[in-house]
Amino acid sequence: MLQKKICMLGSFSVGKTSLVRRFVESIFSDTYLTTVGVKIDKKVLRVGEQDLTLMLWDLYGEDEFQRLRMSYLRGASGFLFVADGTRRPTLDNVLAIKEEAEKALGPASFVVALNKSDLVDQWEVEAEKENDLLGRGWNVIRTSAKTGEGVEFAFETLAKAMLGSKSPAS
Repeated sequence: MLQKKICMLGSFSVGKTSLVRRFVESIFSDTYLTTVGVKIDKKVLRVGEQDLTLMLWDLYGEDEFQRLRMSYLRGASGFLFVADGTRRPTLDNVLAIKEEAEKALGPASFVVALNKSDLVDQWEVEAEKENDLLGRGWNVIRTSAKTGEGVEFAFETLAKAMLGSKSPAS
């Protein structure tokens, strides 16, 4: 069975751990737990005729005091960059983290998850910015760890990109 490492990257409190828990265990908790270092989960996914084991590296949230450790990214086949749609600066941080990771490791498959889509009335990410990223050919998917919206789709899209398959139709 094929195995791929995925790193979950983004600012603190954007929902990286909640997305992993929703994807792996189909659960959501309102209790906020800070990730210290890295937490690794795995899930087997069927992509076409291929069984694929995803090793999900949920990395601590990056902010101005805690910079990304490149050693955690080594061996990654893909990245799920997570931004909180209700906090515009978290998307800016995703763009910076993506650039930093590409400088260190070269280009890799990725998906940008705009999380907390259940809070659309508090949304701060402008449609123009989202459309700009889509226009670059990026996979940008609105997700909600709370409701489950877009979560499976985001991971499946990334899995297909890592295997060189076409993205699933939206």
